[in-house]
Amino acid sequence: MKFLHTSDWHLGRQFHNVSLLEDQKAVLEQLTDYIEQHQVDAVVVAGDIYDRSVPPTAAIELLNTVVNRICNELKTPMILISGNHDGAERLGFGAEQMKQSGLNIISNFEDMVNPVVIKTKDAGEVAFYGMPYNDPEQVRFAFGVAASSHDDAHKHLTEKIAEQFTDNQRNILISHCFVDGAIESDSERPLSIGGSDRVSHEHFTDFDYVALGHLHQPQKKGEDFIRYSGSLMKYSFGEQHQKKGVTLVEINKQGFVSAEHIDLTAPHQMRIIEGELEAVIEAGKTDPNNEDYLLVRLMDKHAILNPMEKLRAVYPNVLHLEKPGMLIGIEQEMAQAKLARSEIDMFRDFFLEAQDSELSPEQDQAIGDIIKQLSSHTSVQ
Repeated sequence: MKFLHTSDWHLGRQFHNVSLLEDQKAVLEQLTDYIEQHQVDAVVVAGDIYDRSVPPTAAIELLNTVVNRICNELKTPMILISGNHDGAERLGFGAEQMKQSGLNIISNFEDMVNPVVIKTKDAGEVAFYGMPYNDPEQVRFAFGVAASSHDDAHKHLTEKIAEQFTDNQRNILISHCFVDGAIESDSERPLSIGGSDRVSHEHFTDFDYVALGHLHQPQKKGEDFIRYSGSLMKYSFGEQHQKKGVTLVEINKQGFVSAEHIDLTAPHQMRIIEGELEAVIEAGKTDPNNEDYLLVRLMDKHAILNPMEKLRAVYPNVLHLEKPGMLIGIEQEMAQAKLARSEIDMFRDFFLEAQDSELSPEQDQAIGDIIKQLSSHTSVQ
């Protein structure tokens, strides 16, 4: 059988106060088009369907549209678990009734031990066990066991699931967690502090495939069959070089066969551009992807008037601006001291930028006198 493993949709997310919903809609259309063109037996979403526990109405409407297309129109079952961004109770509302339409939402421990079983010709019965996001306190309360870390919690939960295994089924685990040693991105919300959120991959080795969510970079950990699909699209500038998409997984009667990354491309990419202002603006005039979401690092060593306005004339979606060029070659504390001692130099740069001409000797003298008077007055105060 073949199924798609995806995770971390974060529907409704905003980035630097810009809604990403239209980009998410475009990427999900690519996903549903792929399902229509390539037969798959199921779609697995390993948590963080929404970006927050109370999602905006538009995000709920988008999920409804996607689910209707996949389950109703394309007749492909979906299996979802709740992630740390989701409100488990809200996500799981009506889950029992939705099973009849092919939508399986696993958001509690009771449903966790009752697998979604799909019968296939090539792989026989395949049991999908969904482990919703949990923390040690929830596991201690639900099962009355000692669990001081996420690793303890996952060890107990995987053992509970393994009790349900039967000889005639292949077993798939869906989990939302941080596997120890995996590569994280800066757009993920920490599960805890101090490293207690790390989980050993050893707990997962009895499964035929483990579909993981939470970390946004596609990767495998420990075994070829223990994988993160990565997030639906880029959610930080630090992810600019990551390939986003979904994972196509193949299983047969003997177990795991292969996993293939399927690219999905958002209309606006996250990019970092470095250079001096004039060079960046010149490049923007012919950049075919000038509407990408950008972080611009200006390397100019002098003050610039309204740099964001000038950049957005060619790159309309500059979302963040940094000026490391102002501090090259000196420590920040030294830079601050230098700036405090050279107000006249700063004004000269400002005047040149604003008027496109330098101060005349008379103007320079007048500004110097004013700065001295202000400094003298401040000292007296």
